Amino acid sequence: QVQLSESGGGSVHTGGSLRLSCAVSGYTFTNRRCMGWFRQAPGKEREGVAVLRSDGLTNYADSVKDRFTISKDIATNTLYLEMNSLKPEDTAMYYCAAAMSGWSPCLVTRGIADFDYWGQGTQVTVSS
Repeated sequence: QVQLSESGGGSVHTGGSLRLSCAVSGYTFTNRRCMGWFRQAPGKEREGVAVLRSDGLTNYADSVKDRFTISKDIATNTLYLEMNSLKPEDTAMYYCAAAMSGWSPCLVTRGIADFDYWGQGTQVTVSS
């Protein structure tokens, strides 16, 4: 049984940093599988923020490029999202997701429906 559990959210001021963690169990990150971070602000659709393919390929939304970094610790089976230079527009619920299929491209624009497992989310609030 695959389980994803996010943590690390919180409230920061503009320019601050946070590191989100996603504890992963029951999921084997191989065979070009894709994992990622998504976010959803009130009244908006869920959007891809950063994705990581099992061979290390990454892809970021333009809005977070050069500020956010996605990574995975194989030893602890944890997915991370390092967020720097945070802006009020980064305020959202952040979700970790994992896809079983390695066929579809691992891009932030990949359809949400292509991701099979989701965590419960962690709230990030950035105030000016």
